[in-house]
Amino acid sequence: MSEMTNRIMMIFSIITRGKAKKYMENLERNGIGFHMQTTAFGTAPSEMMDIFGLGTNDKDIVVSFAPESIINSYILKMTDGLSGSFEYGGLMICVRLSAISRLTSELVTRASKEIDTNGGKKKVKSGQKHQLILVSVNQGYTDAVMETARGAGAMGGTVLRARLADSGMIEQIGEAEIQQEREIITIFAPAGTAAKIMEEINRAHGALSEANGMVMALPVDKAYKI
Repeated sequence: MSEMTNRIMMIFSIITRGKAKKYMENLERNGIGFHMQTTAFGTAPSEMMDIFGLGTNDKDIVVSFAPESIINSYILKMTDGLSGSFEYGGLMICVRLSAISRLTSELVTRASKEIDTNGGKKKVKSGQKHQLILVSVNQGYTDAVMETARGAGAMGGTVLRARLADSGMIEQIGEAEIQQEREIITIFAPAGTAAKIMEEINRAHGALSEANGMVMALPVDKAYKI
């Protein structure tokens, strides 16, 4: 295979709490065998979750890695109707990595198994029509940030609890205090509205505000409801 085909990609999956084990087993049956798991909660209003069939606000986050060819084979199988019955109540987001260490790449490749159920005859198009926005804020500011994000066009977000790992980090920027206890808000948005969402969040809740928001985004290669 070419170097492009062997490129390692990341799958960021947000699914209904309690379904992670079954979901990872499904991925492993399709050759994707390197995962990390954590928990989170959603911020979308209940009526919005009902519209999209996303179940409850309690979420499992599964981050998986595999060579691009294996992920493409899985996606083609899923979109051909052999899978993808929306049984996990969530969203699968595929992201291209700009860099990965050699050892990590070898571990991911070793944990993966090539399963080409399509004979290599079809290709998955890369559109990058969406962005995955990441917002790190002091704990307790999620509701305010999401209110701003919705005003700029966001449909909802998913929140992970976190803390600053480096105790020697600068504790203050200007008059804004950087708390160790943080919340990371992930927002999936169309590329056309992502810039506005980020701009509004940064304006109202940026690094010099009480929320001490730090905003960034990743280009999404593919996204599917699962």
